[in-house]
Amino acid sequence: MDTGIIEPMVSHNDPIAPVIFGVTLILVAALVGRYAARALKQTSVLGELLMGVLLGNLLYLFGYDLIIILREGIGCTEIAQLVMAGMPVDECVSRAVDNKNAADVLRIITGPNGSEYLAIAQAVDVFSRYGVIFLLFHVGLNTCIAELKQVDWDSIRVAIIGVVVPFALGFMVSWWLLPSTSHSHHMFLGATLGATSIGITARVLQDLNKTTCRESHVILGAAVMDDLLGLVMLSIVSGIVVTGNMDFRSISETVFQAFLFITVVLMLGPYIIRVLIRLLRKLDEMEAKLFISFVFVMTLAWFANLAGLATIIGAFAAGLLLLDSQFTEWGKEEEQKYSIQELFAPIEAILVPIFFVLMGIQVKLETFLDWNVLLFAGALIIVAVIGKLAAGLGAFGKLNKIAVGIGMMPRGEVGLVFASIGKTLGVIDSTLFSAVVLMVIFSTLITPPLLKIAMANCETGPDDKGKVYSKLCK
Repeated sequence: MDTGIIEPMVSHNDPIAPVIFGVTLILVAALVGRYAARALKQTSVLGELLMGVLLGNLLYLFGYDLIIILREGIGCTEIAQLVMAGMPVDECVSRAVDNKNAADVLRIITGPNGSEYLAIAQAVDVFSRYGVIFLLFHVGLNTCIAELKQVDWDSIRVAIIGVVVPFALGFMVSWWLLPSTSHSHHMFLGATLGATSIGITARVLQDLNKTTCRESHVILGAAVMDDLLGLVMLSIVSGIVVTGNMDFRSISETVFQAFLFITVVLMLGPYIIRVLIRLLRKLDEMEAKLFISFVFVMTLAWFANLAGLATIIGAFAAGLLLLDSQFTEWGKEEEQKYSIQELFAPIEAILVPIFFVLMGIQVKLETFLDWNVLLFAGALIIVAVIGKLAAGLGAFGKLNKIAVGIGMMPRGEVGLVFASIGKTLGVIDSTLFSAVVLMVIFSTLITPPLLKIAMANCETGPDDKGKVYSKLCK
């Protein structure tokens, strides 16, 4: 059905007008979702994601062509690339889109506004990819290397169990319920279950005024390690998927490449930053921080991809290495007018919501009409909960193990990033993606009330041994 949403803009000479419309539509949806989430005292991530799910499925029922195209995600980018390579349009669609939706997509693309719809889809995809990069850059900025050295053994044990057990359970459930799929599918689903969203848990602990509890210290310390372990696991699994080899030699090479990249970046990164600062010391503070940080982030993301790793690994490493204290050419840290986080906050506020809304739009609720899909989604949720509750066993002594496990439960934005990468690599199809997003929504919704109950008897007190557990490198 041609709804004529973008017809008024087709007559204009500016070819970018439809793109502006599409991106603005998604940003408005993100704003509404964020406002509703704040009103209900939920996280912005959840509001933007659910708004995407509502927008995508409701407008799909009414036959809006733009939404039908956006729901295909990376498939539209693949179609454009194949068409440019000279392949017939119908063959491009059959290769890039599920058979159920191929006819509708082909009709829209070959229609009068097909090129505009494809342009919007590609632009939104590019913006969302930038959003993921800046999201992980933000996570890296909030992770202090010095703080990692302070993480105690309880947190380390919780983090390791919280990654390994969900990975193993996810792999087994996928292998049991989806026996016809490859091991790379099972591994990627397992890696997605191993993720943890520290932002959601930290916010809940702050609201409950429980940040000084010993359990809170363990949770936040474990979440710092979980970020690193999860990204390393993602790089290994994605490397295996790209190479297509499961033998010991290929896996060893992938692991070696991941650790080599991280080691080289951590060793040489600070020197490169200092050189860039000296070269650009004639610029204003705001210009220098923006240009240096942006170039550094994009360069590391590109090198990560060159090394066969996900671009978000490079973005996270860039955030880990960049500190305001390095920009001494513009005075001491407390004397500087702007922080790196403050300068990149507007960029993140625009691009990251596009990613979350787009992920929600790509959730196809009609797939849950199949009992097999519903069974798989239910099993995924169960093992996701059990896997993180098991992480609480790593907290020894009189600590509240259930509270620690619940604190590690929400997947939030990190789980969505993992799932989106899996979809981009072709190891997670639309059905599996919808099941994973449902798991992310469920784990994010149940964590605040459960953590409130579990932490009710927690005694607040001063930070243990003066350590910093806030993830903020002050």
